[in-house]
Amino acid sequence: MLKIKSYVKVNSLAEAYELNQKKTARILGGMVWMKMGNRAISTAIDLSGLGLDAISENDDEFVIGCMTPLHDLETNEALNTYTHGAMKESLCHIVGVQFRNCATVGGSVFGRFGFSDVLTILMALGAHVELYHAGVMPLADFCESHISRDILTKVIVPKGVTGAVYLSQRNSATDFPLLACAIVRREEEYRVAVGARPMVARTYSDERGLLAGGITREIAQAFALELSQRVKLGGNALGSEESRRALCPVLVRRGLLKLEGVE
Repeated sequence: MLKIKSYVKVNSLAEAYELNQKKTARILGGMVWMKMGNRAISTAIDLSGLGLDAISENDDEFVIGCMTPLHDLETNEALNTYTHGAMKESLCHIVGVQFRNCATVGGSVFGRFGFSDVLTILMALGAHVELYHAGVMPLADFCESHISRDILTKVIVPKGVTGAVYLSQRNSATDFPLLACAIVRREEEYRVAVGARPMVARTYSDERGLLAGGITREIAQAFALELSQRVKLGGNALGSEESRRALCPVLVRRGLLKLEGVE
């Protein structure tokens, strides 16, 4: 059972950061996972009055506030046009609309969940996070860090993507992904993020230059097999390491072919 001793709706990030330095304090997101836990929280810190629930765009980037619901990402026309629909595809299978109207971007990212579709697509897009104390850093670096008492305020998605695709395999609709794959092209460079490994998502590049001459079915297959050997995979209740090992090259190959429109 979740027990909260005190609740504070803060007036500033400085106030939130100070309160959050106590180990038993917690920043509230949408509380869709937190409420299922068995813990005692001394101070629940609510950021909802700080205007951090919007998506903005400029010539260089999209800026996503930490309190933005996942459904707002899913339905944001500009962001989905920019990602060729990959953002919507990464989110539309997460439980249900009611859930996605509650779950926040900040909670999804700061939790660094291994099953996260959100982290997988953002990692492929080369996103950065802005932390109140630590400042701006690549999302990939944040996911490898042990930062726990800072506050994630924004997610920044740089522009420059010329193609994007998202694929996932689930045992049943709305379930956690057994494996997820996002592929993003920037000019002639490809970035592949593999999530639900079941560890937190990681990105991979075309280290051997297999894709440099263009994408055909044969090249996509060769790259998918080569990359899948570099991906560290494991097993959990959703599926074994062996099942993920067999699935990984399939998703990568299909993603490349879909990205380039190869029949």
